[in-house]
Amino acid sequence: MSGMRQREHHWDRIRTTEEWDVVIIGGGASGLGIAVHAASSGLKTALFERDDFAKGTSSKSTKLIHGGVRYLQQGNIKLVKESLRERGLLMQNAPHLVQNMKFVLPTFKPWRTWYYALGLKVYDRLAGRLGLGRSESLSKEETVALLPGIKTDEIAGGASYHDGQFDDAYLALSLAKTAVHHGAALLNYCEVTSFISVNKRIQGVEVHSPLDAEKRNVRARFVINATGPFSDSMMALDNPKHKPVIKPSQGTHVVVDSSFFPGNTAMLIPKTDDGRILFAVPWHGKIILGTTDTPVDAASAEPVPFDSEIDFILTHLQRYLRHAPQRTDVLSAFSGIRPLVKLTNKKTAELARDHVIRVSRSGLISILGGKWTTYRKMAADVMRKIQSLSSEKIALSDTRMLRLVDCNTPPLSPSIENMNDAELKERIRLEVEQSACLTVEDFLARRTRQLLLDARHAIKRAPFIAACLAEQLIRDETWKTEQIESFNALAQLYLPQD
Repeated sequence: MSGMRQREHHWDRIRTTEEWDVVIIGGGASGLGIAVHAASSGLKTALFERDDFAKGTSSKSTKLIHGGVRYLQQGNIKLVKESLRERGLLMQNAPHLVQNMKFVLPTFKPWRTWYYALGLKVYDRLAGRLGLGRSESLSKEETVALLPGIKTDEIAGGASYHDGQFDDAYLALSLAKTAVHHGAALLNYCEVTSFISVNKRIQGVEVHSPLDAEKRNVRARFVINATGPFSDSMMALDNPKHKPVIKPSQGTHVVVDSSFFPGNTAMLIPKTDDGRILFAVPWHGKIILGTTDTPVDAASAEPVPFDSEIDFILTHLQRYLRHAPQRTDVLSAFSGIRPLVKLTNKKTAELARDHVIRVSRSGLISILGGKWTTYRKMAADVMRKIQSLSSEKIALSDTRMLRLVDCNTPPLSPSIENMNDAELKERIRLEVEQSACLTVEDFLARRTRQLLLDARHAIKRAPFIAACLAEQLIRDETWKTEQIESFNALAQLYLPQD
């Protein structure tokens, strides 16, 4: 398993490098993707993340690498075709993290079976040679066989198709390791606090790491804002007169036991009361239900699911499942903020997931919008923008065929529920040494996925994990106590109140 090297190694490089070619602000999907592309192109690359890698939206998605059936309904053929191509490339480059999953759309009127089957044939055609399998029209009997937990009374039939499923936080860490492998310096828990400007042109950033009690000026030829939902705040730091362009939308997911929806096939409800689609997707032995599209006034580092969102998801599933979960059955509920670009007055559910690149007068390059599936294309577009702005010739790598460094290594277990203390201690040691794991939350939310899979079990094991981390990181009892209290408070937000 390829690692990310020790934190001090990255700090030494930050201290001793006079100027970087590229500095990236933000360690989510887009920032890490850019780091991989820049470093593999031979550019001196540094990335700073205020919290942990993939702390925000990039670890709280619906866990799908998909072309976007809903975007097809909206007529955004360009985005669908682009997403399907990227889906196919990612399955080639990260086969350890992205899998083929079959989806079924149950229908309740015969004509809808043919309507959806026809639309999915277009989906197949757009995927071309990178398709994952043919879509099919299904009879009532075939639909019920594929979805054994579904109510059968009013089912007329269904349609099936294939899309990709992945583990978002694991993919983010795999990108981080790949960037480091190609020479990038990456630091989590290191915040960009201001820009260094000369003659009104950005020529670097000031960074601050409370964890290391260190501040430093980092000079760079190009600075990239890849902060997702927080892009506006970084653009305002560059230009106080900046007008917000991000329209944040909250997507909530509910995780329940697989007994409520047995089998290995995912279900898609094509239209809910608010015009969205709803998923029930098997993931790591549990079921993810979601998602919502709720406009919020501002992005939050730790968005909390609204009671109305949880009730919305559970109420809709009661219409389709024979044994539907209740609030007391929820193992975990989590939300992510979509960084939608506000170019129209449409509802957030109707806004496209396309990405936009903006270059300010001072030279700050901001990548806005987008989604996990197209992270590589977003990175490629940013790098082409840098290439066009550079006074020196830059030869960019072709990341379409760039396999991630750990693509031949099976991922470690996302759950700790069946680990004994010795196994858990060894896993913690590996994550500290190889993936920059620094807190109890890092381990339980992103190095494993236990917080998302079962928040109560995560709370139960937090004291042991804090003790092991304190030993590995050489921290005192006060730190250990603070970590346990901080994580328990966070985990309570993942448990809906009765």
